[in-house]
Formats: sequence, C-alpha cells, structure tokens
Amino acid sequence: MALWDGRFEGSPSQLMQEFGESLTVDLQMWPEDIEGSKAHAQMLSEVGLLSVSEKDQILQGLSQVARLLSEGWKPGMDQEDIHMAVEGKLHELIGPVAGKLHTARSRNDQVATDVRLWMRKQLAILRYCMKQLVLSLVKLSIEQGRVLVPGYTHLQRGQPIWFAHQLMAHAWSFSRDWERFSDSQKRVNRCPLGGAAMAGTPHPIDRKRTASLLEFDGLVENAMDAVSARDHMQEMVSHCAIAASHLSRLSAEIILWSSKEFSRVRLSDDFSTGSSIMPQKRNPDAAELIRGKTARVYGDLHHLLTLTKGLPMAYNRDLQEDRHALFDAVNTTISSIRVMTGCIDGMRVLPGPDLTGDLSLATEIADYLAGKGVPFREAHHVSGRIVKWCEQNNKGLHELSLDQFQLVHSAFDDELWDWLDPEKAVERRTSRGGTAWQEVVRQSHMLKELMG
Repeated sequence: MALWDGRFEGSPSQLMQEFGESLTVDLQMWPEDIEGSKAHAQMLSEVGLLSVSEKDQILQGLSQVARLLSEGWKPGMDQEDIHMAVEGKLHELIGPVAGKLHTARSRNDQVATDVRLWMRKQLAILRYCMKQLVLSLVKLSIEQGRVLVPGYTHLQRGQPIWFAHQLMAHAWSFSRDWERFSDSQKRVNRCPLGGAAMAGTPHPIDRKRTASLLEFDGLVENAMDAVSARDHMQEMVSHCAIAASHLSRLSAEIILWSSKEFSRVRLSDDFSTGSSIMPQKRNPDAAELIRGKTARVYGDLHHLLTLTKGLPMAYNRDLQEDRHALFDAVNTTISSIRVMTGCIDGMRVLPGPDLTGDLSLATEIADYLAGKGVPFREAHHVSGRIVKWCEQNNKGLHELSLDQFQLVHSAFDDELWDWLDPEKAVERRTSRGGTAWQEVVRQSHMLKELMG
C-alpha cells in the first residue's frame, strides 16, 4: 500500500517503482532513521500528541526493528525507501499505533534529519582518520626523515632539503583538511526535523526539544530551507574533494619516490603488488588507486552542484539523487585516507643521493656572495655562470678550485667550501618553516599539539 493511496486509484508501475526506489542507497542510514524516529516519538509524547503508552510501544517497536536490521533483515524493494521500510515493519510489530509516529512529520524533513545525523558521524570518522594520517607523516618525518635529498620545483632539482621537510609539507596540507572537516560540523549539526513537508505543522510540536534529544547544536529555522537545503552536503563533499586532491598529490610523489630512478622510499608488501609476468616489479598500486579515486570524489562534487542548479523551492524528487554522491564521496575519502595512512606506516625511507657538488647548491653560492655584500642579482648572475661552466664541462661544483671561482668573482674565499657542504646548506635554512632540522622538530610539535 502506497502512503498516498487515498488520492490515487492505482499503484505505480513495477518499472516506476524500481526506477524510483532509494532503499538500496538509504539502507546504510537505518541507524539514523531509528534514532530520529525515537526522538520524534519522545517529543510527541511530551507535547501530548502521543500517550505515554503509545510512546512506549513505538519506542520498543523501533528497538525491535533496529535489532532485525542489525541482524541482517533486508526490506523488500516494494518499500521504496528506508523510512517506509522502518514504518512498515513497525506496523507489523505493534499494529496501527505505528501510524501515529508520522504525526507532524514528512519524509522530507525525516530524510533531511537522517542525512545530517549520518554526516555528523562521518565527519567524526573523517577527522579521526585525517588525524591519524597527519601523525603518521610526523612520525615518519622524525624517525626516518633526516635524509638529504634534492627539493624540487617544476620537477627539477632546486635546493637540498631534509626529506622530512617534504613529508611535513604534506602533513600540514592534511591538517587543513582536518580543520575543514571540523568547521563543517557547525553547518551540518542543525536540526531540520519539524519542517514537515516544507511549511511546518499546525501541531504543537517542540522543535528545540527534538534537536536537544538528537544532540543538534540548533535548528534549521526556516521549514522550507530545512527540507530543500543541500549546501551542507556540497560543503562536506567539497572538503572531501580538496582532501582527495592532497591525497592524490602525495600519491603521485609516492609513485615517483618508489621508482628505481628516485629510490627515495620502499613500500611495504601490504600496500604494493607484483606483476604477473615481471618478477622484479613492486607496483605502488595503493597510491595509484588513491590517485584514481580522486576522480570519483570530484565527480561526486560536480554531481551535487549540478543536481541543485536551478531547482525551485522546496523539495523536488531530483534531490533523492543526492545521497548517491554524498555517500560515495565520503566513503571513498575515508577509505583513501586509511589506505594512505597504511602506506605511510609501512614505508621505509632509503638513503638519499650524494649531493656533494650537486648543482642544487647553486643558490648557496648566490646567498654566500650576497652575504659578502654583492647585490643578489649580481650574485645570482655569477652563480649562473658557474653552473653553465659545470654543465658544459660535466663537472660538479666541488670539482672547481678556489682559483677558478675567483676568476668569476673576486669575493670568493675559503669560507665558500662550508657553503657548498650539502648538510650545512640545509641546516643554515633556519627561518621559520625552513628545512633546518630544528624547524622540522618544531613543526612536528605544533602538528601534534594541533591534532590533540
């Protein structure tokens, strides 16, 4: 029996029922649907719309439905959505009194409430998972990251750095994702229940009481906004997309780092795979899959933005398609963060390349001359001439004599050799946020404190 059979003489066609059902997607929200219904029943009793006996029957019945669902009961597709499935089973268990549960409520505000309750729980999971990833990167940085490597811009060698400096850069970007997920809570944790279909209800309900029972921070004040708003979903998925972009960037680097050409890290067996015909291969499949799944999360965001474009107020059936994108984006992001954390936890940092005389020290020459009073632009030009000579003669900077340096500029003296020492070059960069080890350690403490 359809909920609207009083108005219609027949039922929708089988094709229409199959096309319109959302139960397969919404089933993962059954705990939230039960939770919201229990709070609604409690409030209805407190305002006199249910007797205490009716309320107790409904609450006990809902607990029975929850137990059946947790034990694996799967509602039939004829139920259309999770709300009808729960209410239908409740009617089977306790009889006609189940019909009173829907007093002063519509499926419009019911689903809006379920989704917000689900999102609130997922935000807590996202924050926890992102925190673990940040802490894993900090741990890897401190325990294994004191390895001299070239830092890159444009994927060209730039300056020597501690590998920890680069790992820490990723940790900071993920810390902002953690902050964004935390900030989303303010807009997600508002209660739409009581908005009914879109105009409120004539019944003497207490929306604040329901919000309190469900531990919302406040209300969605306008009933029409309560059932039609989807910007909180778009915001959360937007944050997932930004996090996915950061995950994809780290994935791309892991793929490079684990190659023989870079030999920066060795991935654990847990998060890499082999080849069916090439025995020597250790493929960074986990990182590649994370990079690939980023496209899905981007698509989910575009889905939600397009879905709501030009929709008139208030509820439209189009909005049933919102959960596909929301659930997929959140679930994909959570699993990607967890897999990335596993990659980092099992990763072993390899010895870095020998940077003695490497041309990535060219900036040190310019800074050295600037410290001698040479204008930096001139110092940069001098350093460039030296690099050009080294490239033309296939030499490293350490292979030039002091006399050769002095032929290019008279300001060079024996102090130059300290400036061309790769580790000393790295340790000189003590400005806040620099690559010097003291700065790596300071940032690690900051991130640990931020993550609580």
